[in-house]
Amino acid sequence: MTTPLRVARAESGVVTATLTRPERKNAINSELFEALRVCFDEVARRSEDRVLVLTGAGDAFCGGADLTDFGGDAGNQHPLEMMRDINECCLALHQVPVPVIAKVNGVAVGAGLNLALGCDLIVASDRASFCQIYTRRGISIDFGGAWLLPRLVGLHKAKELALLADRIPADEALRIGLVNRVLPHAELDAAVTEWAERLAAGPPIALRMTKRLLTHSLDTTLRESLDAEAMTVAVNGATEDMKEAMRAFREKREPRFQGR
Repeated sequence: MTTPLRVARAESGVVTATLTRPERKNAINSELFEALRVCFDEVARRSEDRVLVLTGAGDAFCGGADLTDFGGDAGNQHPLEMMRDINECCLALHQVPVPVIAKVNGVAVGAGLNLALGCDLIVASDRASFCQIYTRRGISIDFGGAWLLPRLVGLHKAKELALLADRIPADEALRIGLVNRVLPHAELDAAVTEWAERLAAGPPIALRMTKRLLTHSLDTTLRESLDAEAMTVAVNGATEDMKEAMRAFREKREPRFQGR
């Protein structure tokens, strides 16, 4: 039985989730939305999982939601019920506590683009392109795009991307701050692997807390953010990982973090 999502776990703690519908540009049908949600929930629960890499099979990252699926088998499902399932998948992605890297190997369109934008880091091939395609299909933005875009590129640029629905190349996505890095296609795998392994070798508790602080920073006051920083510093100060970091510094070696 084929699965729309292939999940592989390395001993280092790097989890790679690959969308496997290349014949449909990895467009997300109802089965794939559910598989992604399950994957995100599992990574959130498993202490062994330290980094999640999202990518697509073939020559695409993700072509968005599969509208043929939702117009067919899901035709008896109320639109709000359908959106509830999609939203639960989106929330599960944003609640993954470990670093998440999007490896964008080709087109990222609609919900596929917002799937990438929901990750913490985006590394793109120079063959990649990006599009908030919704208005071309007569629908409005979803999968967190309306929340994400203004935070990433500013309100007016977000409106341009969403209202005009133009496709932009990888170098333009880098220029406006939509992605972290653009690389020649042949270098993409190695670069993402290097970042993922670095993060997997890092201090899990500190990384999770740093991600949480940054994610919530735009929704808190300075005072609230400072209070949260103080609490997380106090927690990290009592961990074995911080003690190991200090020992490694004195001994001039790389630390070995255990997540405790």
